[in-house]
Amino acid sequence: MTKRLDTNVPGDFFVNSNCIDCDQCRQIAPANFSDVRGMSAVTKQPRGDEERRLAMHALLTCPTGAIGSENQEGLQAAMEDFPLLVEENVYFNGFTARNSYGASSYLILHPDGNWLVDAPRYVPQLVEKFEQLGGIRYIFLSHQDDVADAARYAEKFGAERIIHEWELSAQPDAEHVIQGLDTVEFAPEFRILVQPGHTRGHLVLLYQEKYLFTGDHLAWDRERQDLDAFEDFCWYSWEVQGRSMARLAGETFQWVLPGHGDRKKLPADEMRVRMNQLVQRMGARA
Repeated sequence: MTKRLDTNVPGDFFVNSNCIDCDQCRQIAPANFSDVRGMSAVTKQPRGDEERRLAMHALLTCPTGAIGSENQEGLQAAMEDFPLLVEENVYFNGFTARNSYGASSYLILHPDGNWLVDAPRYVPQLVEKFEQLGGIRYIFLSHQDDVADAARYAEKFGAERIIHEWELSAQPDAEHVIQGLDTVEFAPEFRILVQPGHTRGHLVLLYQEKYLFTGDHLAWDRERQDLDAFEDFCWYSWEVQGRSMARLAGETFQWVLPGHGDRKKLPADEMRVRMNQLVQRMGARA
């Protein structure tokens, strides 16, 4: 039986015992949600329309329904906001899935066909929005952990899934299977880089040499205010992940858009410096 956690401050919004500490609410509405004793909690009730809207975004994104509100005012408007604009033609989908532990997924609008990067849970609101935006042509799957409802989206839109051969057990009927370790120039503006470490066949997607979709390979750590990788959640090889990161440090990008962890934009030169520093830190820990 779920219950409202006693770590919440009194008021409208709350987190209940379904919380799996995925961190999405703290990323979306950091003014109102915090980490308390290993779970999220409402540590300040929203004030004003903007904070309430963000809290509603967090409620809708939560993969386990762990966020509640005693007042549903603004819920429908917040739902219609999704997918949320990141920059230019790149969007955050929200509506994360429990079976991907609340991993972020993204949408790229493109004249040659839209890309879904990893997958959210399958919900009518997103399906309708994707239809309005021109559907989905490709579904890029970074690795086996974050496929969520990719198969349902592929069936709905006739989309072609992309995954590495070493992750194929998660989507055995995927239409495009990346093999080996070589970088794939999949389409103009889209490069697929094989980055083993977190899992054996982990992929990252580089779009326009600006947006790097990193799955569980690389993220921004808000506490350290720096790039980081997750040694405690490295399922294949930390040493191999360090070597992959060293190769990635030679690429040009401004945005890090992860499945888990914070998104971050930096000038390309600064991003390269921080990448090289991360490679050094990972070598020291290997």
